[in-house]
Amino acid sequence: MRRALRAEWTKLRTEGGIGWLMLGIIATTVAVSAGVASNSRCSELGCGGDATRLSLTGVMVGQVVVAIVAVLTMGNEYNTGMIRTTVTAMPRRSTVLAAKATVLTGVMFVAGSVSVLASVLAGRILLPGQGFNTEHGYAALSLTDGPTLRAAVGSVLYLVLIALLGLGIATTVRSSATAIGIVLALLFIFPILTRVVSDPDWQRHLEQIAPMTAGLAVQTTIGVGELPIGPWQGLGVPALWAVAALLGGGLLFRSRDV
Repeated sequence: MRRALRAEWTKLRTEGGIGWLMLGIIATTVAVSAGVASNSRCSELGCGGDATRLSLTGVMVGQVVVAIVAVLTMGNEYNTGMIRTTVTAMPRRSTVLAAKATVLTGVMFVAGSVSVLASVLAGRILLPGQGFNTEHGYAALSLTDGPTLRAAVGSVLYLVLIALLGLGIATTVRSSATAIGIVLALLFIFPILTRVVSDPDWQRHLEQIAPMTAGLAVQTTIGVGELPIGPWQGLGVPALWAVAALLGGGLLFRSRDV
C-alpha cells in the first residue's frame, strides 16, 4: 500500500494543470465567499441572515473545481492510456483505487481547510461592516462558537466527499468529460427539480436525498430545526453517494480489462 500511495502522490503532484486547479479551489471559494459577504446587508436587529452560511457561500462554487480535480485523478489515466501501466505495475486494483482515494482525501482536506478558514476570516472581517454586528445581534464569526465550528468542519468534509464522489464516477465511466457532466448534474439537478416540483412533500424529499442540498445543510447555524434534514445527517447523504460511487467504480475496475 505504501508503494501505491507514493506512486499516486507522485502522479497527482506532477500532473500538468492539477496544481493550478488546486489553487483555483482556494481562490474561487474565498473570492465568492468574500464577494457575498461584502454585498450582504443586515439593517435591523434580528434581520434573520445566517452570517456563517453567508461566509461559506463560496463552497458551493469551489466544489465544481473540486469535482474536476477528482475526476482528472482517474480520468487522465484513461485519457492517456497510463492506466495500463498503472495496473501492470500494481495488479491489485483495489489497492490502486484505495491509494487514489487516500491521496485525494488528504489533498482535498488541506485545500478545503485553507479555503474554509480563509472564507470564515473574510466573513469575520467584512460582515460586521454590512450590519452583521453586535448592534444587530451578531457576534463576530469565531471557530470557538460551536455552530460556526460545525459549519466550517462540515464544509471541509463536504468538499472531501464531493472529491470522492467524482473519483468513483470517473472510475465507473472511464471518461473525464462524461464523469464531470454526471457529477455536476448530480449536484445541481436536484435543486432545479425542487424549484420545479410544486408539492411540498416531494420538495422536502428531494432536498433530503440531494447530495448538495443535504450536504450543505451542515453550514446552517440559524433555524436548524426548519431544515428538511439535520446538519450532520445531511452530510451523511453525500457520504452515501460517494461510497456508492466508489463501490460501483471499484467493482467495475476489478472486473474489466482496464
